[in-house]
Amino acid sequence: MEASPIATILVKSDSKGDRLLFRFPIQKSTEDEQQKQSVTPASPFSMANISQPTNQKVDDDVLSSAASFRSNVSADGLLKGLNDEVLSTLFAVKSELCNRKFELKINDLRFVGYPTLIQSSKYMINIVFALYAQASYSIVKCYYELSKRLGSALTFEEKRCEYLSKEMALMLKIHDAVEQEKDITKECAFTRIIDESTLAQCLKDVHLELCNSGLLNITINQSLTLCFCLPQKAHQFHKPGSMVEPEAIDKCLNSLKPYHGMLLLVDPIDLLDCIPPCGARILLQLIEVYNPLKSLQNMASDAEMLIEHVYTLVGHLVYWAKAIVIYPLCESNVYVTTPDAPLHTNSVLVEKFAAKFPGMSLFEVISDFSLPTSIGHLTTPLQHPSRQGRLAEMVLWMLKHHLLMQLHTYVQFMTTSDEFDEELARDKCRAIESAERDTNSNNTNGHSAETISSDLMLQLSSSHRSTYSPSLPVDFDDDCIEIDENERIKKLLENFEEHDRIAISKVPAASNVEDLTLMVKLWQKGYFKGEDHLEEIIYFENLRRSQLLQLLDKFRDVLIMYETEDPAIASLYS
Repeated sequence: MEASPIATILVKSDSKGDRLLFRFPIQKSTEDEQQKQSVTPASPFSMANISQPTNQKVDDDVLSSAASFRSNVSADGLLKGLNDEVLSTLFAVKSELCNRKFELKINDLRFVGYPTLIQSSKYMINIVFALYAQASYSIVKCYYELSKRLGSALTFEEKRCEYLSKEMALMLKIHDAVEQEKDITKECAFTRIIDESTLAQCLKDVHLELCNSGLLNITINQSLTLCFCLPQKAHQFHKPGSMVEPEAIDKCLNSLKPYHGMLLLVDPIDLLDCIPPCGARILLQLIEVYNPLKSLQNMASDAEMLIEHVYTLVGHLVYWAKAIVIYPLCESNVYVTTPDAPLHTNSVLVEKFAAKFPGMSLFEVISDFSLPTSIGHLTTPLQHPSRQGRLAEMVLWMLKHHLLMQLHTYVQFMTTSDEFDEELARDKCRAIESAERDTNSNNTNGHSAETISSDLMLQLSSSHRSTYSPSLPVDFDDDCIEIDENERIKKLLENFEEHDRIAISKVPAASNVEDLTLMVKLWQKGYFKGEDHLEEIIYFENLRRSQLLQLLDKFRDVLIMYETEDPAIASLYS
């Protein structure tokens, strides 16, 4: 309710005066309300309940009479207490207020517009939307933009063929005719205007579409297409009751990476209504290669498009509630039932699922994801490929209806405190440093101090060698190579603070140069701060999943792994 407009109003102002040309929905003010507007003085609270447009001088009698009603919205969601004359006076602003935001609050109403000055014809128009006063700033901002774009479109058509002047003249003619016939017929002028004016029909369609879907794709004067989305309304179609703010969408789109994927929420044929005709070709180019198993990078390659163009198209579809961002469907993906999934015996989704997948029960299928589960755990190599494909289709269906959410694994570097082990490790480190300083001592075999140092280091983990295959043969026995490896290990450990260095040195895998090198590399790039999930690390560091998982397992004593949603994607429907 908060996002839908209560009324759409068109007002003009020129040398001949101000006039409300059109309003929708069509309604008649009762005689009692009209009388109250003309005789009721301002109550003590009236002026406190009304905020005037910036720099606009409005007659105090008009404002006080408008504010004398404690509520200007009727039980059926229509305007009350504000007749055409009052609205005309309030919205016909002076020229200095044109081409800027217009906002006026009266009791429980907020009027939003963007007055447009038509220089060529020397008059002003203001397309105003009546909203509930509690409408959020982001909703008000969207209506500012829509009023501005409608004004720009009409300005363009006025310059091209004087379309606006002709439509305004038609509306005024009908108003005058109905005024002369008011004793004969009770017909409302706005009803006849809708029948004869294409501009009135356009504004009516705008209002109805904003209330129904929040999506506009209208053609003005059969020549100019205007596309607009009210995301707070549009996203409720796929998840009723949710209020998706544009800021959350922007956050998600700013986090798009090449490894992300896209899942369409509608049939491809329903995508063309969200873009003007000039953009249809490039969108079709992407849809031809669309597959929820593909990454955005793969789709860009298949469509022979720049990844930046794919980002733009995907962002547009997400904003218009035509698609959502996902990670491409694969066996390693982990899903769990969303906490607010509308799963009850009378849910319409139960019937929709049964119609889509005959013989299958939604409750039975989704019970497999009551705990975090990967697709791979629900399939076996012995299953027929068609059954695996059917499972994938059901997962995609549940993702579309926000019944499942994907969990990603994040890694946090964290060392524990153990005073005894730390002191023991310090003693060993001091022994190594002492041996290195004693450059004149040699052992009975003639080994140098560096060799003694390496022997002491090897004692720390000789029984816990990493399972990684070393780059050299196991039986290679050159003392110089051992010294070189231990020097590399020491230098790698110097990247950490002392207490972290001590904890890492106790990990068996730290004695393997290859393991430690990769671990330090990922740590230095900030991957172990709990901000990047495994898919991100795998993609940007060109690693195999098995390779990364083995490394994390070897250093599990100093790494914490946990599963959660991707915050950017989760913010859309949280």
